[in-house]
Order: sequence, then C-alpha cells, then structure tokens
Amino acid sequence: MEIVLLQDVKSLGKKGQVVKVNDGYARNYILPKKLGVEANAKNLNDLKLQKANDAKVAAEQLAAARELAAKLQEASVTVSIKAGEGGRTFGSVSTKEIGKAVSDQLKLDIDKKKMVLEEPIKSLGTHEVPVKLHKDVTAILRVKVVEA
Repeated sequence: MEIVLLQDVKSLGKKGQVVKVNDGYARNYILPKKLGVEANAKNLNDLKLQKANDAKVAAEQLAAARELAAKLQEASVTVSIKAGEGGRTFGSVSTKEIGKAVSDQLKLDIDKKKMVLEEPIKSLGTHEVPVKLHKDVTAILRVKVVEA
C-alpha cells in the first residue's frame, strides 16, 4: 500500500513523501496514529497543492527577510552604557538592549534571539552584530556603544 506521510516517520521518510508499506503496518499503525494517509488521487493532489503553497510562503518570507536585511545594513543604532576610565564599561550590552534600541530608534521589530553575539559587548565604540533573519539571510547591524 502506498502512503503519503503527514509527519516525519523514523525509518520510513519525511513529511510529504509517498512511501510503500505493508498493508498491515499501514492499517494498524500509520493510519490510526494519523502519521499518513492513503496515496489516492485526491490526497496526491492535496499534497501537490500543499507543496506549492509552502513554496510560495517560503519565497515570501525570504523576500521579506532580504528587504529587512537591506534596511539593517544601512542603519546603525546607538546604545549608551555607564563606563569608567579607559573606556571599560560597567556591565555589558546584550541582545536585549540592542533589540530595544532597534525598536526605539529604527521602528523595526527584531527578535533578540535572531541577533548572534559571540559574547556580550563590553567596550565602547562601534561593533558589528550579525542578525540571522532567515536561514539564508544574515544582516550586519552596526551598534555604536557610547558612554552614558
């Protein structure tokens, strides 16, 4: 029996694949647990439409991420922090403060989890912070840290 998988199934395949399994395995395990449906004409057509829709949504997300990356590449934000002698800061600048500065200064909403800091910023000056907007799109945001 051929089955269209609705979820990833270990040892069988990934979601959306059409796989051939024994009738008993399909009737007693795959179908009751809603891991897959029988590969008839209607279900195959639904799968085709779903894949086309998923591709369209992915393309829209990629375009939006590239547009946002272009805005971030041109922009920079300023974060103020208390500092002592020699430019050493008291504390550090984390992605939380950078995210707040981006929303306040640039009026853009970027999740702090998308900002990739190897370690928190602990010195004054301009720093480049990579922002992973999409699996294929990473923008560089310039963050200027000044003394408060």
